[in-house]
Amino acid sequence: MLRTAARRPRLGIAATLILALAAVAAVLGGAGQARADIVHTDQMWVLDAVNAPAAWAITMGQGVTVAVIDSGVDPDVSDLQGSVTTGPDLTGVSTPPSSPDWGVHGTWMASLIAGHGHDGGTSGILGTAPRARVLSIRVITDRSDPNYKIYQAEPLSRGQRELAKAIRYAVAQHAGVISMSLGYNTASRAVRSALQFALDHGVVVVASSGNSGSSAQVRGQREAPYSFPADYPGVLGVGAVNQSGQPAAFSSENLSVQVAAPGVDVPAQGNDGQYWLVSGTSPACALTAGVAALIKSRYEGLAPALVRQAIITSTRNRPPGGYNDRVGFGTVDAAAALTAAGELAQQGRAAAGLGAAHHFGGGPAAVPPPPVSPRGAAALALLILLGAGCLAIVVTATLRLLAARRDRPGGGPDDGNHAGMPPDGTAWQAAPAGRHAAPHIPPHDRRGGIGTAQ
Repeated sequence: MLRTAARRPRLGIAATLILALAAVAAVLGGAGQARADIVHTDQMWVLDAVNAPAAWAITMGQGVTVAVIDSGVDPDVSDLQGSVTTGPDLTGVSTPPSSPDWGVHGTWMASLIAGHGHDGGTSGILGTAPRARVLSIRVITDRSDPNYKIYQAEPLSRGQRELAKAIRYAVAQHAGVISMSLGYNTASRAVRSALQFALDHGVVVVASSGNSGSSAQVRGQREAPYSFPADYPGVLGVGAVNQSGQPAAFSSENLSVQVAAPGVDVPAQGNDGQYWLVSGTSPACALTAGVAALIKSRYEGLAPALVRQAIITSTRNRPPGGYNDRVGFGTVDAAAALTAAGELAQQGRAAAGLGAAHHFGGGPAAVPPPPVSPRGAAALALLILLGAGCLAIVVTATLRLLAARRDRPGGGPDDGNHAGMPPDGTAWQAAPAGRHAAPHIPPHDRRGGIGTAQ
């Protein structure tokens, strides 16, 4: 999400169905060589803030597609040429991609994820994953879009269904990461189901946590309203910090914020080829999605939960106590996140190896059971004879014992010889005549315990 600021010519403002996405502070200039070099220099604080250059020694995001679910991405701008695949337009409006107000917000975000610059990468915008690919899926319109009012008049439920469809499309196209710099103030069962579908297929989902921080303070609220999809389970919600690492005043403060990234005056390339300073949790989300792409590039099979864990546990500039609802667990650190991801991947491999060594059951890793020789007919007949012999011995011994008792003088059960006295001399308590002795059953405890002795 982008925070509203001074409006400039040809500046579009992206919006969700509920939460306004927002704007930019200034245009830096055209895409010419001199201005682009300045942009490249001015952007370095952003890349350094998330420690991206150090991570690029390991991977630059090659082999990973990031689905940018937004207002559309212009594939022809200089810093994204050759890196964008255009997916469906699900907005329900007829604005053509040739319109100057199509894909304003989405192009900014894509450049922060996978911008590769131009002139050999020495000029223009570099995203946090400059060799990743972008899959553009359009689900919102920019406010300057000529059909914006038509779009806004659509039922909220339709917008949620469009978002759910976009998520499922991204999964079908084998995206490794989904980036959503947008938000709604209500949850949706359709979106929740689609997100779980994405997570089940190994897709990492990143979303901006919203720009309602300052408005919440004005209204005297303790925290900003929650924004979806950032607050759905399994989604990495991102807040914004400024160049000094402090929380941006507009960044929503609530428990959906898990990490933070630069979100104030962040250079980005627009669909007009010019460079803009954009502010909001939108650029923070895009930068973090690029970091997730770096991890998926290096550790393709790492589960989304472990990718999130790697990013969260490796942050820098952690707040006192380790967490707060402004910056989450701290600012994203791309290089440290890659290291953490490597450790988690190694632990997973070790656990898998241990499981194979001790696995009982079927499959190629099964440990065979101890050998038991099969019993043939001869062995079975022998066992039967042994059993019959043992039974005969028991019967013979019992008959001899009974005969011996009958032959004993004065013997027998009715001879008055202390009938009922056990051999060890202890007395049994006899039941009164005409009654049957019954076992003692403790009464119920009126305090609630059953069978408690009084």
